[in-house]
Amino acid sequence: MTKPALTLYLAAPRGFCAGVDRAIKIVELAIEKWGAPVFVRHEIVHNKYVVDSLRDKGAVFVEELDDCPPDRPVIFSAHGVPKSVPQAAAAREMVYVDATCPLVSKVHIEAERHHAEGLQMVMIGHAGHPETVGTMGQLPEGEVLLVETPEDVAHLDVRDEKRLAFITQTTLSIDDTAEIVAALRARFPAIIGPHKEDICYATTNRQHAVKAIAGKIDALLVIGAPNSSNSKRLVEVGTANGCAYSQLVQRAQNIDWRAIEGIKTVGITAGASAPEVLVNEVLDAFRERFNVRVELVETAQENVEFKVPRVLREPA
Repeated sequence: MTKPALTLYLAAPRGFCAGVDRAIKIVELAIEKWGAPVFVRHEIVHNKYVVDSLRDKGAVFVEELDDCPPDRPVIFSAHGVPKSVPQAAAAREMVYVDATCPLVSKVHIEAERHHAEGLQMVMIGHAGHPETVGTMGQLPEGEVLLVETPEDVAHLDVRDEKRLAFITQTTLSIDDTAEIVAALRARFPAIIGPHKEDICYATTNRQHAVKAIAGKIDALLVIGAPNSSNSKRLVEVGTANGCAYSQLVQRAQNIDWRAIEGIKTVGITAGASAPEVLVNEVLDAFRERFNVRVELVETAQENVEFKVPRVLREPA
């Protein structure tokens, strides 16, 4: 039986970013240096395949520092943590390694600098997301106000309209964030923004790549976890740019083949915490069912690399 023809548009850049790659290396090096188990507060990155792989090597994932024994190393996830967490670890005399993405740390430093200058912060982010919780937790309670939509801006109760600055979560939709920033500037003309955009290079590049293929495809599959903010934003970008069937899939086994029956073109990308092995798995699944032609659509090249903390580069 002849397989139906299908063109796959493979977005690039896709998959792992430098912050995710660094965080995974930190866990692997910590296990190598101190032996198993090494504890990790929260999923190191939001991807089940990655977490399961590290668990198999000796990582134990917990939600709170209280779940960690004081005599084993603990690693803080790439999303960042409130200041109270490393303070509590130090109080318990624990060995800890901070795997916070340097681009998230940049936002933390920015918030602290504005706070030192007497400014109240407005954070654009998603309530409850670990990165948002971690960033807001850099400053005393009440010093960071959260907005998720342009409508939220109208309800902000600020201390002084002329003494404000804003920061953002690094994994947001570029277009949605621009709307919220416009609403902030319209209501608070004196508000100070970041010197350089807080949304990270990887989030931006992956969204641009989806925009480049959205008009060519009948369906978009984003490989990523349901709790991955940047992956969910890629689905939204696909829908917003004309691809009505845009879906998040964790692995090839999650693809709804009936939903894409009869289509001729599919776009494939992966969130910043999804490894390339899962992309290849999806490509193989399509090749089993279709006569596939793969077209790479590359909108940027990435060569960013972050060093791991010095403690992991020193001998035990």
